[in-house]
Amino acid sequence: MPNPDTEVLLERVAHGDRQARNHLLDRYRSRLREVVAVRLDRRVAARVDPSDVVQETLVEAHRRLDDYLSSRPMPFYPWLRRLALDRLVDLHRRHLRSKRRSVRREAGHHRLLPDESVSDLAERLLARGSSPSAGLHREDDHARLHALLRQLPDDVRELLVMRHLEHLSVRDIAAILGISEGAVKVRHVRALARVRQLLEPPTDEN
Repeated sequence: MPNPDTEVLLERVAHGDRQARNHLLDRYRSRLREVVAVRLDRRVAARVDPSDVVQETLVEAHRRLDDYLSSRPMPFYPWLRRLALDRLVDLHRRHLRSKRRSVRREAGHHRLLPDESVSDLAERLLARGSSPSAGLHREDDHARLHALLRQLPDDVRELLVMRHLEHLSVRDIAAILGISEGAVKVRHVRALARVRQLLEPPTDEN
């Protein structure tokens, strides 16, 4: 195969193919750049090169790949993404001197969302027609939606981020959340419905 898929590469890696190992990790370099771009606080980005975060993640993945292959706890990219997010949590704690430490590292992942990414999410949701408030200018819609997204529960907002900013597949989101693909679809529909509901102008009952 000139461009073998991930499962083929994982099988080759399991049989000791070092070239396949390098090919496998390099294949996801651009996707890791995307997740770092979405999640990296701009104050940290001023001190840390995002490309270094990606490279350090790939080095860690290379070191831990044999352990991953022995258990395969989730599909490959969600596992790789988790390593990147763990790295970002550590960087944010170090550079922003946060004293709040989550009992579970995954809880820290929810806080990895700079204001610029919330703004991007608002823009993308508006572009797909999530706002029914036709009486407002687009700038007003965006400002309202930006504020509302910050008020959503972490799990609701996180699902929207994974789907619309990281462009994760339903399968990958299901693996990350530990739920079925059908449940992901239901939660996504409900999340969009909640956004629409929040954007509805209040009705005058008098």
